[in-house]
Amino acid sequence: MAAVRKVKLGSQGLQVSVQGLGCMGMSAFYGNPKSESEMIPLIHHAIDSGITHLDTSDAYGPHTNEILIGKALKGGYREKVQLATKFGHVIREDGTRAGVCGEPAFVRAACEASLKRLDVDYIDLYYVHRIDTRVPIEATVGELKKLVEEGKVKWIGLSEASPETIRRAHAVHPITAVQLEWSLWTRDAEESVIPTCRELGIGIVAFGPLGSGFLASGPKLVENLNTTPDFDVRKANPRFQPENVQHNLKMYEQVEEMASRKGCTPSQLALAWVHHQGDDVCPIPGTTKIQNLESNIKALSVKLTSEEVAELESIANAIKGERLAPQYLALTWRFANTPPLSSWKAT
Repeated sequence: MAAVRKVKLGSQGLQVSVQGLGCMGMSAFYGNPKSESEMIPLIHHAIDSGITHLDTSDAYGPHTNEILIGKALKGGYREKVQLATKFGHVIREDGTRAGVCGEPAFVRAACEASLKRLDVDYIDLYYVHRIDTRVPIEATVGELKKLVEEGKVKWIGLSEASPETIRRAHAVHPITAVQLEWSLWTRDAEESVIPTCRELGIGIVAFGPLGSGFLASGPKLVENLNTTPDFDVRKANPRFQPENVQHNLKMYEQVEEMASRKGCTPSQLALAWVHHQGDDVCPIPGTTKIQNLESNIKALSVKLTSEEVAELESIANAIKGERLAPQYLALTWRFANTPPLSSWKAT
């Protein structure tokens, strides 16, 4: 299996495994939660294999994924990982959501709650999960800066943030990483968000590098979505709807054919494309199966020529449909600017 090297993420000193592990699907959004007895060994296997960048959020479960990660880090594993979690979603006692909040008091309360669930003394990388467009980003990041000064957080990140928001946040305290969806089938951040990160020396963490699983299993995933009664957020994804899915499956077939020529799997080819975008990019594919984890690590051995990269991008340009359903798309970087600090009064 390919060695998993470390890379610098951002310019403030954080080093992570060049590929991380997205932990969301273990507890939420992609069907029923998986058991701790299955997921903890998987997490240990990832760490023992060199995957040390673990990504979670208080919204996953909600809360249960952080508890799972906390349990997995017992027995000496905490010191081996770079632990990332997120805040921002307001979660009611019944587990439903009530919008997004970036108020300073909420930032602090969310951090304290995550530290308790994770049962750790500090968070390596703490993200604003979604931007509160009612609160100036300066106010949100100002409280995060205090948490850094107190040692509760080491580095600060933003998720689904617009270029303007990134710049304003970075002026308050250096932003180490911006998390965004980036894959062969989602490339809308390339025009403005990614160049902004690179200009400012901010690392890029790519979630959904396998297109929510589509670039890993194509028709099998579509069949499962159509037949399983379990809740899966992908069922509402426009790209899986009847008006788009057959077109997109043809795109998958082209990726599959190219992967066959390369002697790898479609998922390895898709991950290799993300890795070829630069050493400032760390994809965090998620999985609940050890064999898929090992397959993802093998993607690090897949080398692409510039011609092959261009061929893949030409194939992917034909994708049809928005990347998220409207209610989720409304919380993305396209709509993530916040009011000026001068107009804001704390509540």
